[in-house]
Amino acid sequence: MPKLSIILPCYNEGQNLHLILQRFEEVRKGHSVELVMVNNGSTDDSAQILAGIFSADPTPDLKLVTVPKNIGYGHGILKGLENASGEFLSWTHADLQTDLFDVIKGLHELETSDEPTKTLLRGRRLGRPFFDSFFTWGMGVISTIALRTRLYDVNAQPKMFHRNLLKEMDQAPLDFSLDLYILFLAHKLGWKQLELPVHFGVRKHGEAKGGGTLRGKYRLVKRTFSYIVKLRAKLKQ
Repeated sequence: MPKLSIILPCYNEGQNLHLILQRFEEVRKGHSVELVMVNNGSTDDSAQILAGIFSADPTPDLKLVTVPKNIGYGHGILKGLENASGEFLSWTHADLQTDLFDVIKGLHELETSDEPTKTLLRGRRLGRPFFDSFFTWGMGVISTIALRTRLYDVNAQPKMFHRNLLKEMDQAPLDFSLDLYILFLAHKLGWKQLELPVHFGVRKHGEAKGGGTLRGKYRLVKRTFSYIVKLRAKLKQ
């Protein structure tokens, strides 16, 4: 069993796939880590590129999960988690704006914490443009007030936790609300939350799938508010 599994949901990230593998080659040296790449219903040339990558390096450190149709960011991550074998599990974006070495740094921070099996590690992004940071702050304030739980930089990566949290994730959403869900779930279970400051880089290829554009931010706000309403309803039950 590897110490850590890193889940990367990949949707139309064909231009970034070789860069991801190059980075992982450096990351896995001296570390017990596997990379689970999820082709999350991509419609570009990702399938062909991934097939070539995995045929060239058929090692147990690399796993490929194929989702035929994209039904959500969260669904892709959940499929990756189902196939992960690490003691600790994590996910981050496939655009490399959060460096894979930060995930390894997060593992060290989590393992040396007081209760690593009952602690959720979460990223906190540094170096972002003012408008993006302000937008994230506003979303955090609204989420905190609505759910009575301190929530901030909800969509920052990586997220990392011991695999025993999997059995509690029976109501996980299939979209970008998964990040909010995992933070709220950890709070509900009384888990500690450990913050990892990470530098948020610039996407080299492709387009942002979440809140990277104004249109994306609008969709993210709409989905988040809808999911907050659902969570509030569950709290009243």
